[in-house]
Amino acid sequence: MIEVAAQPFPFALDPAHVALVVIDMQRDFLEAGGFGETLGNDLTPVKQIVPSVAALITLFRARGWPIFHTRENHAPDLSDCPPAKRLRGKPFLRIGDLGTMGRILIRGEPGADIVPELAPAPGEIVVDKPGKGMFYATDIGERLTAMGVSQLVFAGVTTEVCVQTSMREANDRGYECLLIEDATASYFPAFKQAALEMIRAQGAIVGWTTPLAALQGALG
Repeated sequence: MIEVAAQPFPFALDPAHVALVVIDMQRDFLEAGGFGETLGNDLTPVKQIVPSVAALITLFRARGWPIFHTRENHAPDLSDCPPAKRLRGKPFLRIGDLGTMGRILIRGEPGADIVPELAPAPGEIVVDKPGKGMFYATDIGERLTAMGVSQLVFAGVTTEVCVQTSMREANDRGYECLLIEDATASYFPAFKQAALEMIRAQGAIVGWTTPLAALQGALG
């Protein structure tokens, strides 16, 4: 076990049973013309974490530890996108509409892909999910079980939505979860801070949080 300085107390990382999950670092959420921008968001906070996420991925690749990448997207016929999701809010383009990177959040379209700087390497698992949480309507649970994974290190966007939802799903299934603070972001910095505090409250009720440097230091 490797002790990692974290909040609310040190995290005991098990190298034999840990995997990295990078949540939804997609062009539609990070780049101009994507879904994030159609909702009127400032993309700066989510773009700023790309170097930290890349460094975290490099850390896991160097040790040969499993890496999962998730992508939130939908079938071309929108059969897995309920109206309650598609018709929410007032974006200038909705899920399925044609944008500058193809149809918004549609599986197989350029905008739904992961940003080039964080592209999955051969052997890394890409999970397409129609919901906010990574377990809903996916096979990631079966894959993790088959690999003997019991601990998950999280990164990605957005902290308070897909990241936190996935962490809560994982916590309910018995996984120990560690979120890397500077490898996650929200369009709203205050929402990120609130989510971090919720995750680690009450003795790590959902999981632990730590900066990337602390994990790098613990791994030598």
